[in-house]
Amino acid sequence: MSDKKIVLVDGSSYLFRAFHALPQLTNSLGEPTGAIFGVINMLKKLPEQLQTDYIAVVFDAKGKNFRHGLYPEYKANRKAMADELRAQISPVYELVEKLGFPLIIVEGVEADDVIGTLAKRFAQESYEVIISTGDKDMAQLVDLHITLMDTMKNETTDINKVVEKFGVKPNQIIDYLALVGDVSDNIPGIPKVGPKTAVKWLQEYHDIGGVIANADKLVGKVGENLRANLNLLPLSYKLATIKCDLDLPYTAYDIQRKAPDIHYLRTAFQHYEFKGWLRELDKYEADDNIQHNTSIEKPSKLDYKIILDLTQFDVLCENLEKANLFAFDTETDSLDTFNARLVGISFSLKSYHGVYIPLLHDYEGVPKQLDFNDVIARLKPILENDKIEKIAQNAKFDLKVLANVGITVKGVKYDTMLESYVLNSLATRHDMDSLAKHYLHYTTMSFEDVAGKGKKQFTFNQIDIAKAGFYAAEDADITYRLHEVLWSLLQQTESLKKLYLEEELPVSFVIDHMERTGVKIDIKLLHDQSQLLSVKIAQLEEACIAYAGTQFNLSSPKQLREILYDKMDLPVLKKTPTGEASTAEDALQELAQIYEFPKLIIEHRHLTKLKTTYTDKLPLMVNAKTGRVHTSYQQAITSTGRLSSTDPNLQNIPIRSQVGREIRQAFIAEKGYKIVAADYSQVELRIMAHLSQDLNLLKAFQQGLDIHQATAAETLGIKPEQVTAEQRRQAKAINFGLIYGMGSFGLAKQLGIPRGEAQAYIDVYFSRYPGVKRYMDETKEYALQHGFVETIFGRRLYLPDIHSRNMAKKRGAERVAINAPMQGSAADIIKRAMILIDKWIVTNKIDTKMLMQVHDELVFEVKEEKIADVTKEIKQFMESAALLRVPLIVDVGVGSNWDEAH
Repeated sequence: MSDKKIVLVDGSSYLFRAFHALPQLTNSLGEPTGAIFGVINMLKKLPEQLQTDYIAVVFDAKGKNFRHGLYPEYKANRKAMADELRAQISPVYELVEKLGFPLIIVEGVEADDVIGTLAKRFAQESYEVIISTGDKDMAQLVDLHITLMDTMKNETTDINKVVEKFGVKPNQIIDYLALVGDVSDNIPGIPKVGPKTAVKWLQEYHDIGGVIANADKLVGKVGENLRANLNLLPLSYKLATIKCDLDLPYTAYDIQRKAPDIHYLRTAFQHYEFKGWLRELDKYEADDNIQHNTSIEKPSKLDYKIILDLTQFDVLCENLEKANLFAFDTETDSLDTFNARLVGISFSLKSYHGVYIPLLHDYEGVPKQLDFNDVIARLKPILENDKIEKIAQNAKFDLKVLANVGITVKGVKYDTMLESYVLNSLATRHDMDSLAKHYLHYTTMSFEDVAGKGKKQFTFNQIDIAKAGFYAAEDADITYRLHEVLWSLLQQTESLKKLYLEEELPVSFVIDHMERTGVKIDIKLLHDQSQLLSVKIAQLEEACIAYAGTQFNLSSPKQLREILYDKMDLPVLKKTPTGEASTAEDALQELAQIYEFPKLIIEHRHLTKLKTTYTDKLPLMVNAKTGRVHTSYQQAITSTGRLSSTDPNLQNIPIRSQVGREIRQAFIAEKGYKIVAADYSQVELRIMAHLSQDLNLLKAFQQGLDIHQATAAETLGIKPEQVTAEQRRQAKAINFGLIYGMGSFGLAKQLGIPRGEAQAYIDVYFSRYPGVKRYMDETKEYALQHGFVETIFGRRLYLPDIHSRNMAKKRGAERVAINAPMQGSAADIIKRAMILIDKWIVTNKIDTKMLMQVHDELVFEVKEEKIADVTKEIKQFMESAALLRVPLIVDVGVGSNWDEAH
C-alpha cells in the first residue's frame, strides 16, 4: 500500500450516477438499494485497485451554498430529488463510515470545492492525488500531481487526456465552461457558443480575458451573441470555478481509512440483501473482531495474553525483573487522573508481545481477577526500580494513575509520544493510533472499537475482558514496537537525540509535578467577578441593541451580518470562505478603528468569553481532593516546542485588559506563602540578536539599553533621550513585527500609516541593522534547501509549505522560517530553566512549588520567609538556562496573587 497516494472520491457524483445508471433494485421490504449498491461497490474496490488506504469520500452538504448568493438561479433547472434516491442517502453515509472511509461534508460549499482544496493542498505536500469522479468540471484541477479517475468507465484523465477530450488545457477549463455554460448547473455561458467555438476562441485568445478584449473582431451571429452577453462571462467564470482555498482542518492523517465495523456491515448487508458481500464477510471473525491492515504480524499470530492466573502472573513478574527494557500502559475508567481507577495494566517485552492484567472489571459475569492489592504490591518494586528502563506512550498520564495506587514509577527513559514529537512535530499527530499508522503501517484497535460511541459508550471496567485484553495488550505491544522504530530514527541525528534526552523527556516529569500541584484560586472573588461581568455584559447588549435600533441576537453571525452590512451599510472588509461578509474578530477589529458599533460588539464578546471560560468555569474545576485547579499541559501539540495549556487554558488569560488582570487576582497562594512570577524580558528579541549577530543589536542589549528606544534612535538618527513615546511605539512595532516576518503591508496596517512610509521604516531599520536582514535572507535560503529550520538547541521546525506553488502559502512559510527559531529557542530555554529549578527544589527540599508555565513566564508558590533566597535562585537559574551573545534578563515579582506578582 502506498502512503504517498491520496484518493478523493466525489461521493455526490457517484451517488447520482449510480441511482440513474443501475436498475431500480429493492430488497424484500421494498426499500430501494440500487444507489447504495453502486456507491459501495465502487468504494470497496478502491483500496486494492489503487493500493492506498488514504481515501476520503466527499458529499455535498444540504441546502444552498455561496454560488446561490452570486446567482440565485444556480442549479435552478434541476429536478427535485426522487424520493427513492433521498431514501438511500443516509444509508450510504452510514455504510461509507462503517467501511472505514472518512466521510467529509462541509456546510456552505459543494463537494467540488472541498475536493479542490484538499487536492491542491496534498499535491503541494508531494502526494499523488487521484480524484475519483465523473464530473467534467473537475478537469480544471488536473496537473502533474492530480489526475481524475472515472471508476464506472474505468477511465483515467491526466493533462494530455484533458486536451484530448476538451481541446483545451486544464488551466483553460474554467474559461471553457464560462463560455459554453452548463445546463445541469444552470451556468449561463454565452448563447449559441458550443464546445467547438469555445475551443477555437481559447486556442486563439488563451482565456476569457483575451476573448473579451477581442470581442469586436468576432463576426457573425455568435460574435453578436458574445458582445450582447459579455456581462455574463465574469459571473459564469465565478460559478464554474472550483474554490481551492477553503479553510479546512483535514490533513493527510485525517483521511486514512480505519478498520471496518464488521458487525455493523454484516447486519446492514443482511438487511439490504447484498448476499455476495455477506459471503465476503465470512473471512472475518463473526464476534466483532477487527480486520487489521498491517505490514507487521497480524494480531491472531501475536502472543497476546490475559492473565487471570497467579502462576502466570508470577512468571510475568520474573520476566519483568530480568528485563533491561519493557513497555507498560494503564487502563482506567476515566481520563481524570485524580479520580480514575486503575482497571488494568499491560506490559510488553521481548519475550511477550503483549500481556494484560485485568484488575477491576466489574460487569455481570466477569471472570475472577487477581487480587488488586496483591498485584500492586508485586509490581511496585518492579515499576519503582530505576535500573529497569521503561517505555510508555504519554507517560505522565500513566505516572499519575499509578501514583494514585502508591507506585512512584522510575526508570521511564522512553516516551514514544515525545520521541515522535522531537523527530518531526508535523509528520503526524503523536497519539498512539496515528503513530502506529504512520511509522508501522498498522491500524490499531481504537477505543471506540471496544467501548462504543456517544452516550452508549462503556467505561473500561464495563468491557468484556477478552475484548479489553486484546486492546490493552496491543497498546503495550505497539508502544514497544514504536519505540524501536523511533529511537532508531532519533539516533541518526545527534542533536535530536540530545534534545530528547536533555530536554523533552526530563521536562515531562517537571510538567507532571506542576499538573499534580495545581494552583489555588479564590472562588468567592471569581463569583463576585462573574456577577459584575453579567451586569457589564447586559449593559453592552442594551447599548448594541440601541445602536442597531432593533432587537437581535448578538451571538448570531447571521443576524449581526444583517445589522452591520445591510442595515448600517458598513464596508465589507473581509469575507468568509463561502463569500459572505465576515463577522469574525479580525474583520470587526478593522471596522472598530472607525465605527463605534463593532467596538461594542468586540467588547461584548471579550467579556462574555472571559466570563464563560474563567469566572464561571474555574470554580467548577476545583478538584475536591486538592482544593486546587489542575491544568493539563500538552507537550506534543505546537510545532515550535511551546507548551499549550488545556482544561483550563491558563495561558489565554489576557494580561493587558483590566478584566484579565482581575481574573489573575483570583490565583492566590496558600496562607504563609506568596506567589512569585518570573518572566523573561524580550527573550525573542534577544535570541534574534544572538542568531543574527548584528553588531548594533548586540551592542544595545549588552549595554542594557531600552531596545525600542535604541531602535528608534538608530533608525531616526537622533539621540535616545530625544525619542518620543510615539516614536518608541513605532520602533517596538518594527522590532516585534520583523521577527514575525511582517512586511510593509502588515506594518502599515498596525501603525495606521501608508504602505510606502512603512516600507521606508523597514528600509532604514535594515540599513541600521544589516545583520538582521542577512539572518532573514540566509534563514529563508536554508529553509528552501532543507525544508526545516533549527533552534539554538537543534530542534527542527519543518516547513511543509516552503516549496508551495501557492505564493501566499510560500510567503507564510518564509515568515514562519524567520520566527520559528526564535519562538522555538525561547520554548527550549524556559523548558531548560524548568528542569534546573525543579531539580534544585527536589534535591534541596525547598519549600517552593512550581505552579504554572505561561509562555515566557514561570509562576511559583513560595514560603514567605524564603522569598528573598528563592527569588534570587529562580532568577539565576532562568538567566543561566542558555548562554547567548547577549544577557538573558528575568523580571521577578512577588504578591499575594498572580496579578500582584506580575
